[in-house]
Amino acid sequence: MTSAPSTLAPPATPATPAAPRVLPPLRIGRHTFDSPVVLAPMAGITNRAFRRLCREYASGGWSGASSLYVSEMITTRALVERTPETMRLIEHDPGESPRSIQLYGVDPATMAAAVRILVTEDRADHIDLNFGCPVPKVTRKGGGAALPWKRELFRSIVAAAVREASPFDVPVTVKMRTGIDADHLTYLEAGRAAEEEGAAAVALHARTAAQSYSGTADWSAIARLKETVTTIPVLGNGDIWSADDAVDMVRRTGCDGVVVGRGCLGRPWLFTDLAAAFAGRSLRVRPSLGEVSEVLRRHTVYLAEFYGDEFRACRDIRKHIAWYLKGFPAGSHVRAQLGLVDSLESLDALIATLDPTLPWPGEAAEGQRGRAGSARVVALPDGWLSTRDLDPATRARLAAAELSVSGG
Repeated sequence: MTSAPSTLAPPATPATPAAPRVLPPLRIGRHTFDSPVVLAPMAGITNRAFRRLCREYASGGWSGASSLYVSEMITTRALVERTPETMRLIEHDPGESPRSIQLYGVDPATMAAAVRILVTEDRADHIDLNFGCPVPKVTRKGGGAALPWKRELFRSIVAAAVREASPFDVPVTVKMRTGIDADHLTYLEAGRAAEEEGAAAVALHARTAAQSYSGTADWSAIARLKETVTTIPVLGNGDIWSADDAVDMVRRTGCDGVVVGRGCLGRPWLFTDLAAAFAGRSLRVRPSLGEVSEVLRRHTVYLAEFYGDEFRACRDIRKHIAWYLKGFPAGSHVRAQLGLVDSLESLDALIATLDPTLPWPGEAAEGQRGRAGSARVVALPDGWLSTRDLDPATRARLAAAELSVSGG
């Protein structure tokens, strides 16, 4: 594995004395993490290549600081059916530990079967359950962020996963949203249920499904969940764009760790900043355009290894380019051409036209990354909100919920 460039890591011996740690190490089941940080599962993003980059910057910056890096979402039905794409998505690097996989499912029996595959075949050391996806094709079938509304179904799915994983000492965690919308909040009840059924931690994205990624995350909800769930770690997620945001969330909510998603897009070195911040260090990584270009290229190489296909890797890296170049005066023509790269040779040629001496652009490169979208009415099955219980007709509709979720 190629190590992270030294230019993007803080010096091994900080110039100023360390302040006290912001948080103690995070413990999830049998796993302990020096840096209480989790890479959020993001579809099409947190594949093996991107996880490798993030791991390198966490471990390269602060004496091997460890964090948890979760795979992109895997559907339980696809795993049970062992579709080729899914079996590739659940693969990990030889040195990746713990191996973390997020599962999406709507049926307790299918969830149990999927977890059984992962633990009996020694494919995972940690399993996260997705109850936070706000995508209409998922919620309209009763999955993702819509599912905790059906409280017994939610409880049954968590219990099934824990039952299969526990004999193998594989911790199961839950990631969720505050609810469907402001009038249908579920997170406190769901947090208690997950705790009672043996989950090792709960993570809350402090938005409703109706908000999607718009507006502002309600960090006060994380504080309320922390007051409610008292025997396992509570992790906060939402609007963490910098290491200082992460520290601020912890101080304002009392949460035990943070989950970072869109904030690290085009910035895998954010994990260096996070490790430093939680160790009480003030130094932050501020790369030049030349250094950012090196990371962009290395990401592409890792994608080529992951896909076994250089062209597919170049198509994939296109969506990352705007995130990597955010704030830099790279020029619209070069940005447009980078968005069409089809080989490492063409990528190298375009990178050669950039000025490597341009310094980190500061605030212009900070803040929100990725699409925020806008608030919307959540697509739900007919009659979904009329009862918290699961009637036979709704149960039958749920059987098809995973069929509309492609990929992993």
